[in-house]
This record gives sequence, C-alpha cells and structure tokens, in this order.
Amino acid sequence: MLRLIEVAPNLWRVDKPSAPVARSSLPCPMVISDEMPPCEQVDGRYYTSKSEFRKIGRSLGLVEIGNEKVGPKRRSTDDRRTKAARQQALRIAAEKYKSR
Repeated sequence: MLRLIEVAPNLWRVDKPSAPVARSSLPCPMVISDEMPPCEQVDGRYYTSKSEFRKIGRSLGLVEIGNEKVGPKRRSTDDRRTKAARQQALRIAAEKYKSR
C-alpha cells in the first residue's frame, strides 16, 4: 500500500516500499558462461565452447560480426587529385556559362 509523506512544508511524496534488487539464485548471476548449444563451424565440426568456436573461426579467416576492427573511414573527395580535377571542371563549366 502506498502512502503520502510530507518531506517539506506543503511538499508531499509517495512513500514507495523499497524492495531488494531481483537477483538469480545462482552463485554468480552476472557471469556469462562459455557453454553454448552445439553449433557447426565452417570446418564441419560441432562446438559447444564459445571460445573454441571463435578461435577456429579466426584461424579460418572469418570475421565475427560485432567484433571486427573497423578502420577510419576516408572520404573519396579527400584525394588532392580528385579535388584539383573537380575544381578544374567547375572552372571550365563557369567559363562556358560566362561565354554564352
């Protein structure tokens, strides 16, 4: 049952009963297990260990989505030759427009 309490003159709050944080009955509820249901890797074998599954995948050259290292993106317009060519094309277009 909720009840109102006065925390300051004319300032009221609802007094909510504090409940403990819901936890698992397991000894270490925040630990992620290495076990998984049997899963087939590209080599045709079934693995129940996440670390072994990832190790074999890396050795075969596979990339696990979400763990890949992505390099910085470069814009295609950053190249000086491209920039110079673009400026030259704009100059030519402006000259053609003015000469009409």
